[in-house]
Amino acid sequence: MNDRQILELTEWVAESGLAGFSETELIDGFCRRLVENGVPLTRMAGIIDTLHPVLEARTFHWHRTKNETQAIDYARSSAREGQEKWLTSPFHYLLMSGDKSLRCRIVDGDCPSDRFPVLAEFRDDGLTDYLAVHTRFGKALTIGMMDCLFTSWATDHEEGFADWQVGMIDRALPMLALAIRDVSVGRIAETLVETYLGRDAGRRVLGGYIERGVAERMSAVMWFSDLQGFTRITDTVPPEHVIPLLNDYADAIVSSIHDHGGQVLKFMGDGIMAIFSGAEDCELCTRALDAAEEATRRVGALNTRRQAEELPWTNFYLGLHVGEVFYGNIGSEDRLDFTVIGPAVNEVSRIAAMCRSLDQEILLSSAFATSAEACAQRLVSVGRFALRGVGQPQHLFTLDPGAAGD
Repeated sequence: MNDRQILELTEWVAESGLAGFSETELIDGFCRRLVENGVPLTRMAGIIDTLHPVLEARTFHWHRTKNETQAIDYARSSAREGQEKWLTSPFHYLLMSGDKSLRCRIVDGDCPSDRFPVLAEFRDDGLTDYLAVHTRFGKALTIGMMDCLFTSWATDHEEGFADWQVGMIDRALPMLALAIRDVSVGRIAETLVETYLGRDAGRRVLGGYIERGVAERMSAVMWFSDLQGFTRITDTVPPEHVIPLLNDYADAIVSSIHDHGGQVLKFMGDGIMAIFSGAEDCELCTRALDAAEEATRRVGALNTRRQAEELPWTNFYLGLHVGEVFYGNIGSEDRLDFTVIGPAVNEVSRIAAMCRSLDQEILLSSAFATSAEACAQRLVSVGRFALRGVGQPQHLFTLDPGAAGD
């Protein structure tokens, strides 16, 4: 074994990690350099857990003859479906036994396919030697279930791996594992801030916009929606039905907001507060109206499904308003919230509350109607009303059901 080769390989991994290479770039470069250094590697696979509300893990696949490197995210449902395969895998064996590695020289008949069925598949594919490695992270480096990297290394060389080649993989692998963990942590940070703060707010926080009390003054379209009769539903249906109901309606409404460039800022029980910003008011109003109509369609389809399944169903109320807000970090020294404040926030919640008494699913402020010049034909007045906590009465509008957007 050549120490200089190992040093050059680990230095390349360190430099590439610091340069921000992706996992697939790191793995592809690592595997190709092993081959260049005389390791007859045919394929490599890896898996690392993640911290994500929907995804369970990320897997990696490198194949020399196919000349490809892939990263595949596995949803939690997919992980459950593959549970039997996982329980009979070499990786599961390493996890339960505490061993660092497992080597099976398939060329010598060392292929316990009754214990590890995947080895029979490798033998049939012409592979001759197989190595599985469990690289553990220390407690301080563990995030959620991401406490290790599993990798496997296989060759189709007629004599399998030489011992020095296995030694090269073993000595260089910790640096690769550390680099992949670093990339994974960055992805986890992006996921968490965008999931819990919202897409735009999350990006701003990761970009360094975290100073307490710093807020941007801007014009925005405010969205406030909640579910019709939610209190009645929670009082009359089994508790285990409430969370799935909220999730179903949140999926329909939030997807509609995101599809039209909006940012969801808060979930307040069954309520959703969002903003549309970053463009002229007329464009923002158009996007908000398109999102409202799409949400109506999606909720309608959802209700059809839930009724067919004899599950509780409902519709939503929505208020839309346009005005100036302050958008930024607000709170105490040790607990901040990235949100919006200002009179417009109060007004949109009051407008949404009027939906019940006016028997309208969607209500728009007069300021919104004035700004939505391109959508004037889609709006119809429902009258002039006093809003609780708002100084002057104002006209409210709704969508004309006969003039839907394109």
